[in-house]
Amino acid sequence: MAASTLGSAWGPLRLGVPGFCRRRPPRGLWARARRLSEPVASGRSVAAGSGLGASGTDRYCLELLRKRDYEGYLCSLLLPAESRSSAFALRAFNVELAQIKDTVSEKTIGLMRTQFWKKTVDDIYGDKPPHQPVAIELWKAVRRHNLTKRWLMKIIDEREKNLDDKAYRNIQELENYAENTQSSLLYLILEILGIKDLHADHAASHIGKAQGIVTCLRATPYHGSRRRVFLPMDVCMLHGVSQEDFLRKSQDRNVRDVVYDVASQAHLHLKHARSFHRSVPVKAFPAFLQTVALEDYLKKIQQVDFDLFHPSLQRKNTLLPLSLYIQSWRKRY
Repeated sequence: MAASTLGSAWGPLRLGVPGFCRRRPPRGLWARARRLSEPVASGRSVAAGSGLGASGTDRYCLELLRKRDYEGYLCSLLLPAESRSSAFALRAFNVELAQIKDTVSEKTIGLMRTQFWKKTVDDIYGDKPPHQPVAIELWKAVRRHNLTKRWLMKIIDEREKNLDDKAYRNIQELENYAENTQSSLLYLILEILGIKDLHADHAASHIGKAQGIVTCLRATPYHGSRRRVFLPMDVCMLHGVSQEDFLRKSQDRNVRDVVYDVASQAHLHLKHARSFHRSVPVKAFPAFLQTVALEDYLKKIQQVDFDLFHPSLQRKNTLLPLSLYIQSWRKRY
């Protein structure tokens, strides 16, 4: 099914950079993209290159993102200068929460850490941030942009519920998780950019869901190595696939059909997000640059006929900085 129905279900993928050969990018764009992809020698040089101060808390957030969320790091660098430090703080906050599940041996310890972040957010809004680098930078962002506390708490609450280590019962449950984590993060980045627009919020909702679904797919080989599978159970049952099939890295057609169905849902969310393109303020487009990385993954998984464990899916895209720069210059998402 994966190969034979791809065209009808997905339609032509708008992957890569539309109109790449029709209009010449400005001089210097290539050099800037190359510099963006080069390894950074130190946190201080990262801060300098980002137009940020060189405080220890700045450096901590930058290095945390560069190591743990490289795509988010690149996307944040392409935001307006006055918004970058706040975006780094938000994404570092998200990374701190995301890595709790993989770094604790017991759920009780994970709950203690999420409780710490709940209290931290309360203290931040009381102008009493703890002496923790991400918390201090987040406090600065909240003061600078008057960020909505509800979105921060949604991210924490959803990450806390996800500590149970259970597979998603259905695709809707995965989408709800993505909405409360990835979409909430995008709503906050829109606030940083000063965007209050219903169409931008709708686009952010769909892009966040696509991000969550793609992240679930990308993480499956890693989770499998730890004897865990989180792909939606309803889709697996539909195709007669068990969790053991994924743990064995089965190449069977029905396993690929599960991947196809889940990836198709991510593709549909990107398509819905783009349906608002003409109505979304251009100022909001930088918040949605992560669509470049999402489409790159969907294109690659299509090329390998939805083999989730193909080695090419684990390789770093060295052209991602260039693609992000061009997409940013063309003002697209």
